[in-house]
Amino acid sequence: MTSPLTVLAVDDEAPALDELIYLLTNNESVGEVHGVSDANAALRELSEHSIDAIFLDINMPGLSGLELAAVLGNFSNPPAVVFVTAHEDKAVAAFDVGAIDYLLKPLRRERLDEAVRRVVAARTAEPQTGGDDEVVPVELAGITSLVRRDTIGWVEADGDYARLHSSSGSHLVRIPLSTLETRWRNSGFQRVHRSYLVALGMVTGLRNTDSGVLVRIRENGASPAVELPVSRRQTRELRDRLVREPMRSYRPVEP
Repeated sequence: MTSPLTVLAVDDEAPALDELIYLLTNNESVGEVHGVSDANAALRELSEHSIDAIFLDINMPGLSGLELAAVLGNFSNPPAVVFVTAHEDKAVAAFDVGAIDYLLKPLRRERLDEAVRRVVAARTAEPQTGGDDEVVPVELAGITSLVRRDTIGWVEADGDYARLHSSSGSHLVRIPLSTLETRWRNSGFQRVHRSYLVALGMVTGLRNTDSGVLVRIRENGASPAVELPVSRRQTRELRDRLVREPMRSYRPVEP
């Protein structure tokens, strides 16, 4: 059994703050709830108490919720961050600062409870090697699931959205492909086309055709094997990362 969470609620609107505190207090995984109305007061609370998670609004006078989350990212042991906001258009920015969840007002108890479960899961999860423990929240029919980055074989652009093709199936998330390209490049992902991002560890080969190069992605659980087009501009870099870079670090075994 893990100890109950100590949580900080931050909202500059008193009725919204009171409701958030009430819902958090009535969650069985939460032991203690502190409430403040702005980011400066939140920082004071964080300096005085050991906080496991912070539930905060985005638009506040002074330091915004996103700016506060960015500050927390510099802490040696930052609390989990859950945004509670009326604005749908800040989800990508929330993802960029490492938020665990993103709740829309008016709050639903079931949705808040799901966010608390995510905080508990993140708190109790064993550390993963190689930095592959990042998760992406995906929501379908009111249920939020966590898709681990290391289960994703490839990602497809879909306007302002991206479709994750993982071992658990296909998931649509409101994150531009360009954001994932930047965020995941150092974790083994490569942009191969304006519409596709692939996990290099899932690549089984390249095939030349009359129309260009195709990259093969192996079968991955619920995701079948596929061949995706590689743009001419990306072909050389893809070959470098697949073949040349590993060979540079290769050292033959001496007899």
